[in-house]
Amino acid sequence: MKLIPSTVLFILMSFALLPRESLAWGEPHLAITKAALAVLPDWQKQTLGTELEKLGSNYCLIPDNVYTDKDNAKYATMDRHPGEVYLKKLHLPVAEQAENLDTLRYFMDKAVTALKAGQVGDAARYMGTICHVMEDFGSPSHTVPGDNMFTLLQQFLPPTEVMKGKLMHGPIENGTFAVSIADYQPQLLGVTVEEASWRLLHRVHEGILNARSTTVPIIQSLYADDAEAVTTYQLKAATMDAKVVADALHTILCLSAGKFETVEQHTLRTVSISPFWPIEALHLYYPQTHFFSSPYWGHARSGVTLEGGLKEVPLKLRLQGKDGLVEKVFPQGLSTGMGKPLTWHLPKEIYQRFTVLAGLQAGLGDKGRVEFTVLGDGKVLATTIVNGTDPAHAFECDIKGVALLQLAATSRGLDPKSNYAVWAEPMLRK
Repeated sequence: MKLIPSTVLFILMSFALLPRESLAWGEPHLAITKAALAVLPDWQKQTLGTELEKLGSNYCLIPDNVYTDKDNAKYATMDRHPGEVYLKKLHLPVAEQAENLDTLRYFMDKAVTALKAGQVGDAARYMGTICHVMEDFGSPSHTVPGDNMFTLLQQFLPPTEVMKGKLMHGPIENGTFAVSIADYQPQLLGVTVEEASWRLLHRVHEGILNARSTTVPIIQSLYADDAEAVTTYQLKAATMDAKVVADALHTILCLSAGKFETVEQHTLRTVSISPFWPIEALHLYYPQTHFFSSPYWGHARSGVTLEGGLKEVPLKLRLQGKDGLVEKVFPQGLSTGMGKPLTWHLPKEIYQRFTVLAGLQAGLGDKGRVEFTVLGDGKVLATTIVNGTDPAHAFECDIKGVALLQLAATSRGLDPKSNYAVWAEPMLRK
């Protein structure tokens, strides 16, 4: 009998110990990272030097290889988790935004600090880890919280005879394809690690939602044995991931060099929280515990409200004009119900003011009466009562030092079905 060499046996046993339920993308990690690196400015590629190629061919796999690549395993560990070799939260986003933010901030700071110290090799390895985190979070095989092998989802989408008994995680993510974002210009996410990691979290959320839109089509294509369709949907997820990774890498290199374009800095001076998920939306969806019953049975929405709880309509408020009241449609804003506040984490010491227009949806909320309240860290910053036909109230709040910003709407009238509360253009300002 031919014996297996001990070194090979060790590698095989180590690989068998990997928490397979957490792995995602596999080889496509390389394609995604290389696509992101390709669009970085020349000065950033020169900064990485010979480490650039290694980042795209090796370092972006470090979190998957912590048992077999022990020299680099330390770059995928965290001081606050001593003794843990394999950190599952580097592969699967947790429900709490604060913990995901902490992970992104930790590795971004490590990379920036190493670059400032001239330790390009260390920085590239930390950058490889943060690339892997973003790519795994945006993988179609990591989209269903708590069902990474899709055993529950397959009860809703019964497999074909050929696919019966097969775990879907691997087939959903596996593939050999090239990713290109050649026309994409990486975006600066912040001028400090605190600001940049916070904005990166919300970019990652975009990647997660994009990946979720591909999961069911990929499964259906696998059932139909349509390899071309599988690749098409995988590429949709991978392309978005590459753009998010490019933004992160670009920002890390800008932060380390203190090099920021004037236009980029100006763009960062304000940000709308309208598209950002509040912390109540665990795993980026609203649990039923955060549904409201007034003005209809439902949850908060961005950019629209639901007429009668059924039909999406644009947000519209009455404003005071010089010749009387005028109605205006707002693309940016939130519609909320009564008694279910929305809360956002804010980066430390970045934004000074919060502005928003609060009122009732013109035409739907004419008989409503709502108290709108802005809170910072649980303390009331400003509050007002608006009647249905009143013009919207303009809030401007001092939020220096505020870590948690909250918007609350409370019924103060007799017709709860008319309390169509709208927060238009909710803006954080430096």
